[in-house]
Amino acid sequence: MKTILVTGAAGFIGYHLCERLVKEGYRVIGLDNINDYYDVNLKYARLKNLGIERDSISENKITASLIYKDTLQFVKTNLEDRIELPKLFEKFDFHCVCNLAAQAGVRYSLENPMIYVDSNVVGFINLLECCRHFKTKKLVYASSSSVYGNSTDVPFNTNQRVDHPISLYAATKKSNELMAYTYSHLFDITTIGLRFFTVYGPWGRPDMAMFLFTHAILNNKPINVFNNGELSRDFTYIDDIIEGVNLILKKESVNEKYQLYNIGNNKPVKLLDFIEAIEKVTGRKAKKIFLPMQPGDVNQTWANVNDLTERYGYQPNYSIEKGVMEFIKWYYEYYL
Repeated sequence: MKTILVTGAAGFIGYHLCERLVKEGYRVIGLDNINDYYDVNLKYARLKNLGIERDSISENKITASLIYKDTLQFVKTNLEDRIELPKLFEKFDFHCVCNLAAQAGVRYSLENPMIYVDSNVVGFINLLECCRHFKTKKLVYASSSSVYGNSTDVPFNTNQRVDHPISLYAATKKSNELMAYTYSHLFDITTIGLRFFTVYGPWGRPDMAMFLFTHAILNNKPINVFNNGELSRDFTYIDDIIEGVNLILKKESVNEKYQLYNIGNNKPVKLLDFIEAIEKVTGRKAKKIFLPMQPGDVNQTWANVNDLTERYGYQPNYSIEKGVMEFIKWYYEYYL
């Protein structure tokens, strides 16, 4: 049984990935610091779904799942902890590491820049060092569509230059790609960076548009629509994301030491159409407040996923209508 370390395991994507990998027959060690960037109760609820009870979690203690037993274990620790993280690598012989841990959020990076440096830069280099010294041969890690900045060259292609990030969050993700390249070159580590495009779905983050809009519409509150609605996003449903990550983790034969891929839906949706999809499912009209562009935000995202399709068979399947319906169904079950 191959052992995979999943960082950010209490997060939106990390939770779904842990669940999928255990069902695929892997042994999974999940790591998360459970910070309070958003409601920690949602993070603990995700972990409970994996069989990790809240009262069993304590700092740097490895806890086995009540559902999956030793095939899924969890540890609460910081990625940037230079003492505890190496201990984890020493204890487990990781076949692969999937790094989804990061301080997320473009706008929050304007207010708390040092948190992003600690988690996304220091934490990432600490992880690379552990892979180096404990001979872990493969690292798959989350980058972001934000590295493209306000590029008008769409659809975004991984071959285009990304030298103009417009948020610190984006800059930290670009730095991850550069550090990964260096470690691939110097220490023979396979690193595969995935530029995620606006992931949404059940158990999603409360600071994301899908959640914010749904919550406001159902509670008869206004929603903020930035850039006067002149925005579009390559909204990507969580199941499509997890399928793509799983394809990469399980394929052994691809000969690539360093690679970057876009992972998105390849179908940009106008923000106002996205809101309309929520209105149709909920049966309620949104009260819109049109506002100017926010600092650090971008006008559009659109993923060219041809490389991922050609090399791994990635094929997104969820339409925005189906994805919105699945999210709102979960929202009703969890919150109402």
